[in-house]
Amino acid sequence: MKSGFVSVVGKPNAGKSTLINALVGQKVSIVSEKPQTTRFKLRGIITRPEAQIILVDTPGFHRAKDALGNFLNSQVTGSLKEVDLVLFLLDASQEVTDEDRELAAEVNRSGLPALLVLTKKDLCQQEQLEAARNAIAPILQFRDRVSVSAVQREGLDELLNKVISYLPEGPALYPEDMVTDYPLTIRAAEIIREKVLMNCYQEVPHSVAVEVLKIQEREDKNLLEIGAEIYVEKDSQKKIVIGSEGSMIKKIGTLAREELEYLTGKKVFLSLHVKVKEKWKKKESFIKRIYSS
Repeated sequence: MKSGFVSVVGKPNAGKSTLINALVGQKVSIVSEKPQTTRFKLRGIITRPEAQIILVDTPGFHRAKDALGNFLNSQVTGSLKEVDLVLFLLDASQEVTDEDRELAAEVNRSGLPALLVLTKKDLCQQEQLEAARNAIAPILQFRDRVSVSAVQREGLDELLNKVISYLPEGPALYPEDMVTDYPLTIRAAEIIREKVLMNCYQEVPHSVAVEVLKIQEREDKNLLEIGAEIYVEKDSQKKIVIGSEGSMIKKIGTLAREELEYLTGKKVFLSLHVKVKEKWKKKESFIKRIYSS
């Protein structure tokens, strides 16, 4: 039996959350086309007869402009101190950037074994895959490489087999039916935030945070009462999230409730409130309260 932790790193929109969800076979991390969607080091657990793999989904590594950006980058570099293997994701459909190179240097400094994962294979010609590999090879000292398409499920078995080959021997660390060890408070907050990202555009996406303040189970009614606050930075953003006569917040609440009911197998009563927290992305104490776990 083998088991171990595997950090999945890459710049924003490299396909980390999509890949982890595909490998786990269940939605663990929220997904959005908007950069910097992931804010937690979320863990997805894959259990096979011969191995247990704990994948650590990290925020996209980027040039930080505020306290939130610094915190997200620290989540990435911090993950390198607590894992056995690194999957370095590189979007082969795009040019290699300075952010890719900076992160590759961080991985090298960690001294951890790394696998290069070229993502979005379905959008690439073979020449692009080779060009991406050649561009990062002088910087990233990877042990092996795999080209994958999470959407088309290409290369996933090959990737898992390579990951297992690099894991240390050891017993399973989680029950075999567990797909993530994150509590419902965080999963619920992320589901709500995903629905905001999906439905609100303009200036809202990067300025929204969600905190679940209450989860109360009513066993007599097989019901979960969930209360959450959605934080934005400006009154104009609050108006967008609430919508005309409350239409947007009602839509967000309905979509989030439906997914939470599917996730928990229980009826959900969801109460959402939108609050303005000016310049929260610059406030370290608020960020740590919301995102440290």
